[in-house]
Amino acid sequence: HTRSAGGVIVHAKTGKILVVNQNGDSWSLPKGHLEDGESEMSAAIREIAEESGVTQLDLVKPLGSYERPKIGLGGKGDDTSEFKVITMFHFTTQQTKLKPTDPKNPEARWVKPSEAVGILTHERDKEFMLHVLETLG
Repeated sequence: HTRSAGGVIVHAKTGKILVVNQNGDSWSLPKGHLEDGESEMSAAIREIAEESGVTQLDLVKPLGSYERPKIGLGGKGDDTSEFKVITMFHFTTQQTKLKPTDPKNPEARWVKPSEAVGILTHERDKEFMLHVLETLG
C-alpha cells in the first residue's frame, strides 16, 4: 500500500481540466507518491507542479480519497504489486501554459470537462472524475 495525492485542476477562465500523460502510455489526473513526512496537500502541490508546470493554485476544497491498483506496464490493466490510496483536492488556476518537468510525465493538456473522463486510462480514475464533475455542477 502506498499513499498518493494530487488534484483536479480547473482552469478559471476556460473551465477546462488538467490531465497528464504518464510514461507516454497512459493518462491520469496529476498526482504522485507522498515523500517521507510530507502532507497530502504538500505532495499534491509538488506533484502538480512537476507533472504539469502549474504552480499558481487556489484551493477550492478537498475531494476525499479513493483506492486503486497501480496502472500496469504499457498502460494496460492493473499492477497489483502496488495498491494506492489517492487523496485529491479541487484547485483552480489562472495559469494556462503547461510545462512538465518530470521525465516520466512527458505531456500535460487542458481538456473540456466532457472529454476528461474519456481520456483517463484507469477505470477508478474515470469513476472518480465522473463523481467530481457531478459535484462541480
